[in-house]
Amino acid sequence: MNISLDRLPTTITAYLISHTARDLDAAMRWYATDAEVTDEGKTYHGRDEIRAWMARSAGEYTYTTELTGARQVDDHTYVATHHLEGNFPGGNVDLDFTFTLEDDVITRLVIA
Repeated sequence: MNISLDRLPTTITAYLISHTARDLDAAMRWYATDAEVTDEGKTYHGRDEIRAWMARSAGEYTYTTELTGARQVDDHTYVATHHLEGNFPGGNVDLDFTFTLEDDVITRLVIA
């Protein structure tokens, strides 16, 4: 079900603000200790791997991002759609960030 952007849980909006600002410490506080992130077909397990992924991806390309849509899949799963433009292959893309939340922390994030 599509929802307005302001109906995304605080966990997601706070994480996205931190992620966009490339503030690793602030972004990491929203992950569970055993969280998983899947991006570009590779899965990162736990906070150490996720932090390393975030640090690497933050410096790999320069881009802007705009949150363009949101939907709620179930009580724990939300999708935040972003439009990115930058110096990565293709130059622009729409990506779905699919979040699974438990107890107000991110347990899983899939970017596709």
